[in-house]
Amino acid sequence: MTDYTQALPARWSAAMTFTRGQVIGLLASALVLSTALVLATDKTLTAIVVVVNLYYLASIIDKTYLLHLGMTKSVAVRVSDERALAVPDDELPHYTVLLPVFDEPEIVRTLMDGVGRLNYPPDKLDILLLLEADDSATIEAFEEGLVGGVTPVLVPPSEPRTKPKACNYGMSLEFERSEYATIYDAEDIPDPLQLRRAAVMFAESPPEVACIQARLGYFNEKQNILTKWFAMEYDQWFTYMLPALARRGCVIPLGGTSNHFRSSVWRELGGWDSFNVTEDADLGVRLARHGYRTALMDSVTLEEANSDPVNWIRQRSRWYKGYLQTFLVHFRSPRKLVREIGLVPTLRFANTTLGMPLSNVINLLFWCSVLFWYVGHPAIMETLLPGAIYYVSLLLFTLGNVVTLMLGLISTRATEKPYLLLAALTVPAYWVMQGLAAVKGLFQLFFRASYWEKTVHGLSNDGEGNK
Repeated sequence: MTDYTQALPARWSAAMTFTRGQVIGLLASALVLSTALVLATDKTLTAIVVVVNLYYLASIIDKTYLLHLGMTKSVAVRVSDERALAVPDDELPHYTVLLPVFDEPEIVRTLMDGVGRLNYPPDKLDILLLLEADDSATIEAFEEGLVGGVTPVLVPPSEPRTKPKACNYGMSLEFERSEYATIYDAEDIPDPLQLRRAAVMFAESPPEVACIQARLGYFNEKQNILTKWFAMEYDQWFTYMLPALARRGCVIPLGGTSNHFRSSVWRELGGWDSFNVTEDADLGVRLARHGYRTALMDSVTLEEANSDPVNWIRQRSRWYKGYLQTFLVHFRSPRKLVREIGLVPTLRFANTTLGMPLSNVINLLFWCSVLFWYVGHPAIMETLLPGAIYYVSLLLFTLGNVVTLMLGLISTRATEKPYLLLAALTVPAYWVMQGLAAVKGLFQLFFRASYWEKTVHGLSNDGEGNK
């Protein structure tokens, strides 16, 4: 039996956050910037503002283009109920479902409400509940609940304590029996026919299609304004942005759940990176770099949207930290990355993994500077934004925010969810939260890179009925 707890070569692993070359590059950049600030403070600060403005302009144009492309035509494949059910049970492939949990004793009820509804022959299905061996509360709750069809797997305690490490351990127990595998969070409510739909798609796809990503949504999106912001963001990402990226042959950063993959390819790539806290996004990049494609499936898995601001920031800061880890790993050799996936896909990948967290940090700085300007007109603002630069920056700042608001309104209308209108209009408050989460994620990247900050589940008012 192969131990996939961490089977990745060092070059693919985030176990080391920064390589020696990256450290030297960061120090050299800091030295050059510091020197420039000392010798020509005004010009250096103005140059930084200009570069940031140019980035924002390019990013807004590209996002608008991709959203329009996604709304024009979706590449998500729809497998009808009839086609999914037409495959005889004895012809279906063997499937493994991984359910990583930690410190979630309430999981027994949601298990049967979610994965317990999957329509798939039991003799072709292994549902593995991955439990940390020292998580006595969850283990006891599972034993008392007597959940049928679910096999508990005790993951030996070891560092790092992450979801991908647990999933690697679970997959290592499957030998060659598993043809396909997927991950669900324990509170997920997947489409009952999702495994059958994925099996049909794999059977009809060429071998280079190694992964199929289902669409993610929320069963409690109406709970409060935060869940509505979160739902609006997910709708844009999974309904429009991912299909647009797929149409343009770009990297698909996988979602945390409902990504179905060929087990043989998973073994070939060495599994997930146990040290990366967005192991799904990292695996999506490695698939693309090895010549594989990710297809999109029109099948929905409902999750629980974070309804508590503090809990949301903990979750989002982990995502941003993981995006930065993924960027650092795959940009250890930028030229090789461009050769393998292309220049435009590389730029879009960088914009997602590096640009998204950093731009949210910069957003906070810009908004604070605007506030300071209106309150006291500090002299530093004239240094930062001299003459025409001020008016160009103001135009881009206003235009960018208006365009982003409009994109939210358009996507809300396109998804036919009028109850998200207030969220679309008040979304700047959500951007502030994203900025705070990005600052925290950036801080943890340097001091607790592989620390998996637990997201508390079970905060929705009434579960699935809250749709």
